Amino acid sequence: MSHSTIRATILPVIVSKIAERYHISEDAALDAFYRSATGASFADDETGLYGQSPNFIVGLYLQEMEEKNTSN
Repeated sequence: MSHSTIRATILPVIVSKIAERYHISEDAALDAFYRSATGASFADDETGLYGQSPNFIVGLYLQEMEEKNTSN
């Protein structure tokens, strides 16, 4: 299975979990995810992040957002 197919398969799960967690639309969640460092890593074939579980990726995203909010 190609990397883009794997990403397309798990991305809806990731976006849904982010939308649910922050009580935002899935469009807003998708935008927020891809604007994050986690989203950039997910999109980069070199990192291999696309091969991790959606729960793991969401956990990284939530940790990134928590650290970002703590530093502000």
